[in-house]
Amino acid sequence: MLVEGHDEISLALEAGHRPRTLLTAPELVRRPMDVDAAETLTVSPAVFEKMSYRENPDGWLALFPIPHTALDDLKLSPSPFIIVAESVEKPGNLGAILRTADAAHVDAVLVCNPHVDSYSPNVVRASRGTIFTVPVVETNNDQALTYLQQRGIRVLAATPSAEAVYTRQDLRVPLAVAVGTEDEGLTDFWMDQADMKVLIPMMGKVNSLNVSIATALIVYEAVRQRS
Repeated sequence: MLVEGHDEISLALEAGHRPRTLLTAPELVRRPMDVDAAETLTVSPAVFEKMSYRENPDGWLALFPIPHTALDDLKLSPSPFIIVAESVEKPGNLGAILRTADAAHVDAVLVCNPHVDSYSPNVVRASRGTIFTVPVVETNNDQALTYLQQRGIRVLAATPSAEAVYTRQDLRVPLAVAVGTEDEGLTDFWMDQADMKVLIPMMGKVNSLNVSIATALIVYEAVRQRS
């Protein structure tokens, strides 16, 4: 996987990952960094800008092995708190969900039936490197649901058709917040299996929020209740 930027590479290093290859353009570097890479290559600013995924690159880019985490590898807190992201299609939204997961200190993000590569440069960039600070498991719906049920973790689904407002539910229980695609929301699989269905009140003419915004609202209500 390709990781670009001083902060993102630093988070990967702090999480114990070692890059296979480090590429740097010294003329673009604004902040130094001590990196133990298997291979280090120095390139010109013009070459680096060709490789870069962002405007105004800072001269740091690295190739890391993709971290493979399985469901059984997860270490859960006494009252687990998980995000289930089903078939999210846009890298920016998945990255934003990971940033929320990091800020709220959730136990894990389960990326179910993925439509986007969780380790693509665009997800890494949108997550600001939090792909390395939150355990991420790519899996399918059946395996994720079995994992949650075996551990007594309740599934919460947000839908405009629900009657219960999300702020009036007890979110202190072992909980998995399930969110779906940008256009269609959650599939019937998760809607049928949900232990709680909640509504985010909306007074406008559109009956849905961006998936990352909806996730943040519910996750931070759980944070408020748990604290």
